[in-house]
Amino acid sequence: MSEASFDERARAFVFKHRGTLLAIPAAALAIAGKPDVQSAAVGALPALLGELLRCWAVGYSGVTTRGDTVTAPRLVTAGPYAHLRNPLYLGNLITAAGFAVAFTGRNTPGVRAALIAGSLAAMAAVYAIIIPHEERYLRTQFGEAFDRYCARVPRMLPSLRPAPGGEGTWNPAVIREAESRTFLTFGAMALILALKILFAR
Repeated sequence: MSEASFDERARAFVFKHRGTLLAIPAAALAIAGKPDVQSAAVGALPALLGELLRCWAVGYSGVTTRGDTVTAPRLVTAGPYAHLRNPLYLGNLITAAGFAVAFTGRNTPGVRAALIAGSLAAMAAVYAIIIPHEERYLRTQFGEAFDRYCARVPRMLPSLRPAPGGEGTWNPAVIREAESRTFLTFGAMALILALKILFAR
């Protein structure tokens, strides 16, 4: 087995199990976090904004984002994809940052910094592995069209001006199906947050 094929197999493994891997920092916050009303109020807005960004993106990309393997029936370049190539992942990071702030209001400054930085770093590490894996597939699937898209649109830091000629339409009907798991996770984290505040000692 070549080094390249091993690397790609490892990336494919991380992609397949990304949900489990991303649940680890969430679990750490739920267990070790000590929220208060103020931290919850501050963190709620970015958490919600991140989920809204996900919904906007999913309305364009559809349910294929939930697969265990990379698949893309078409190259979507409209909506949030005209501003950045990975709006789903940016949405996740914004939501995670919101929950990290929300859950750590009563932690000591050092522990709070470690929980926030650690959870975001763990997510960034997963994305650093799976984004090149996805891009390799998209380049194989769409060739020069994907290369032109990459030249116009940044990977993670959004451009305020959308790239022209975006392709794809927003279909809100797919959001409920595609985001059901995310909604459950978001709701569970919000419930744990509320319970920890309610029963704080």
